[in-house]
Amino acid sequence: MSFQDKTLECYDCGHTFTFSVEEQEFFQSRGYANDPKRCTECRRARKSGRNDGNTGGYKTSRQMFSAVCADCGKDTEVPFQPREGRPVYCSDCYRKVRVNG
Repeated sequence: MSFQDKTLECYDCGHTFTFSVEEQEFFQSRGYANDPKRCTECRRARKSGRNDGNTGGYKTSRQMFSAVCADCGKDTEVPFQPREGRPVYCSDCYRKVRVNG
């Protein structure tokens, strides 16, 4: 398949950007079927917003639930609603269970 540079409009900032032949080849090699919706700068800003805990206008903070670790008995918080009959582990015990399990 032969690619050509494409001019696209950024979903976030509205500026036009070039989706280069090299980027298109990379996208194809990764199995991505859609063109990017954001320019490089907005993609970078969005990605850094995920890593620093900043909501960036798109991600809300997770609700945490209190639980008691089924292994060591320590109080902990988990990002899901614990269910009756299902063990919940603190992060240290979860790592041990995950490696051995």
